[in-house]
Amino acid sequence: MKIIIHGGFFSESETNQETKKAKQEALSAIIGKSYTYLNTHTALETVVYAVSLLEDDPLFNAGLGSQIQSDGQLRLSASLMDGKSQKFSGLINIQNVRNPIQVSEKLLAYDDRVLSGEGALNFARQQGFDFFDPIIPQRQQEYEHKLAQSSRIGTVGCVALDANGDLAAATSTGGKGFEIPCRVSDSATVAGNFANEFAGISCTGVGEDIVSAALAAKIVTRVTDGFSLKNACDKSFEELKVFDGFAGVIGISATGEIYHTDSHPYMVWASFDGSLQVFN
Repeated sequence: MKIIIHGGFFSESETNQETKKAKQEALSAIIGKSYTYLNTHTALETVVYAVSLLEDDPLFNAGLGSQIQSDGQLRLSASLMDGKSQKFSGLINIQNVRNPIQVSEKLLAYDDRVLSGEGALNFARQQGFDFFDPIIPQRQQEYEHKLAQSSRIGTVGCVALDANGDLAAATSTGGKGFEIPCRVSDSATVAGNFANEFAGISCTGVGEDIVSAALAAKIVTRVTDGFSLKNACDKSFEELKVFDGFAGVIGISATGEIYHTDSHPYMVWASFDGSLQVFN
């Protein structure tokens, strides 16, 4: 059993040790809880659990830490993929829910498994997800002062390999902040979140770059075709250099290989495969 999570990127201007320590401690706590959960649950259940914890932590840009778009509204996106069943589900620009990854989990049982906007919200309400305003005072203040950059860049995600050898991946984001309303990121697409029986990948970074590279699906396809996880990631990141793509990934293969890489420094991640590792 193995698990890895990420908490997006630090901005390059973020150097204070207090914030770094807080993120390290948060990732340590979440990966520990999630690995314990994995001991008695499937990979699919575990990635939903882990990403829910990340969404509930305002240190990270998902759920409670999400960025506000240019019209003053907060819209969330998330996706989930079960490597065993090969089913993908996602929400694009949903509003007023606490944990979009949990709504994505409900969508797996339906034929129409990627919803956006009002349709996504209607589905969430039908499934019993109550109104929740995820805008925290800090985010509102940042918006009001028109800050173009923040210390919580990217997304959150999790990939898990369970005791049965099954893989799953989940990714959630609050966007990049001050974007055109209803911009679509990579997080609710197979470019940003993908898994099959061979590997699972969750991405963070600039959504447009990740979509342009079809990054998660490309890496998993290469592993399926015989690449090691490391070689699949490294080759895909070489291709990002053509347009200076900004991305980071975490992944696990069916053989138990764990790997992470990024094109720019300061992606934060944690993994557990018998021993804890936390890095930024």
